[in-house]
Amino acid sequence: MQAVYPQGIHMALAHPLQKAGYAVRTATLDEPSHGLSKEILDNTDVLFWWGHMAHGEVQDALVEAVVQRVWQGMGLIVLHSGHFSKVFKRLMGTSCDLKWREVGEHERLWVVHPAHPIAAGLPEFLELEHEEMYGEHFDIPTPDELVFVSWFPGGEVFRSGCTFYRGKGRVFYFRPGHETYPTYHNPQVQQVLRNAVEWAKPHDGPKFVRGNVQPLEPLNLP
Repeated sequence: MQAVYPQGIHMALAHPLQKAGYAVRTATLDEPSHGLSKEILDNTDVLFWWGHMAHGEVQDALVEAVVQRVWQGMGLIVLHSGHFSKVFKRLMGTSCDLKWREVGEHERLWVVHPAHPIAAGLPEFLELEHEEMYGEHFDIPTPDELVFVSWFPGGEVFRSGCTFYRGKGRVFYFRPGHETYPTYHNPQVQQVLRNAVEWAKPHDGPKFVRGNVQPLEPLNLP
């Protein structure tokens, strides 16, 4: 990974977004509260989540805090092996398991929802020279919207761009991004991530009232 992402994947994700004009803060597992204090989460519009071998080390209290923020309206973009993160599994309510193979085969991502904002400015498919294969069945709920489907030379296909609505928040899962390949340096992948930020960021909407309430109209009860 060091040869491909010498400053880490978090910085490879941050730099293109910063160049696009977004205010970006990074957070890593080794920081206090994993870099995601309550103050930081409360001031985050969209959170990117990439993780791999250390999913079990993420504090359960932080997982719950992130989930609560999504329900409140924070966008969440889950990348590659983040499908196995505690946060994503908690929001999906399933195992999120799949089949995989890591031999460096090429990946073709087909845009299957060309009208979706996350697909804006893209060709009908994206080609990645080398990637890790993920294959179906992907144990997730049926996506609210399916934007990308991947094909691999071994014959597998995969739902690689999935959106979900959770409370007032929006979640986008994007499959590519194995750490030994330069996927996040690809301009079209960077375009997908910029589009995803715009789609996932908080949108104005009504403030919902919960719990016991008084009737809006007079009640004439016997």
